[in-house]
Amino acid sequence: MINRIDEKFAALKKENRSGFIVYFTGGDPSLEKTVEIAATLEQAGADILEIGVPFSDPLADGVANQLGAQRALKAGTSLPKLLYTTSLVRSQTSVPIVLYSYLNPIFQYGFQRFEEDALAAGVDGILLLDLPPEETLDSEHPQQIHRIRLIAPTTPEDRIRSITGRASGFVYYVSREGVTGERDDLATSIPERVGQIRRHTSLPVVVGFGISTPGQAAQVAAWADGVVVGSAIVRKIGELGNDPGLSRKLLDFVTPIANAVHSVKT
Repeated sequence: MINRIDEKFAALKKENRSGFIVYFTGGDPSLEKTVEIAATLEQAGADILEIGVPFSDPLADGVANQLGAQRALKAGTSLPKLLYTTSLVRSQTSVPIVLYSYLNPIFQYGFQRFEEDALAAGVDGILLLDLPPEETLDSEHPQQIHRIRLIAPTTPEDRIRSITGRASGFVYYVSREGVTGERDDLATSIPERVGQIRRHTSLPVVVGFGISTPGQAAQVAAWADGVVVGSAIVRKIGELGNDPGLSRKLLDFVTPIANAVHSVKT
């Protein structure tokens, strides 16, 4: 079975454009709203949905994502409930789904059990934020659930080679040191670092952290195979909360970013 992530990037390559990847926190503001939000983001133009597993100690995340996790946990979100909700999202969309998580919730759940349940829920990729680059988690379904790997601005060349050798689906380049969050400007080193990563892998290279406006997204789309926007969307969801107009207002906010990414030919 071909993974949806592979199919999506193959289609994007044929269209000569970069992909638009959206991050949002599962369960924020509620598990019921998560299904609605996922459908809205697809309608807005998302090529891949990256659903965050809320965690009580998200050290790599900035304020927006920390607050999103707090809201989700307060609303009663747990990993089993989120996996069930993800299956509901999958029943409504063919867009690839990536679960973004810290290791702790997965180990508490049990990794093999998690993988089986994630696969059953329709998940296409797993991004474990704090999995050390040297570590691997054995998988019985390596082609069905991809292991997305992170590369930082400070990662030396030999470790890039090692990390990309353990990755599948795509490689996620963290464009800035520090935590997630919106920034006024982009790191000038992005195109050079993306080129460096590409010398070591044929996998798509996506760029995230600090991208929040249509202009920034379009700029990164010219350099990378995918653009990740997260904190700005999580912040907007936090502002809207249970507003009856959440879907319409979120659609209005995200669509211009998606259009900016898709307008750039690569």
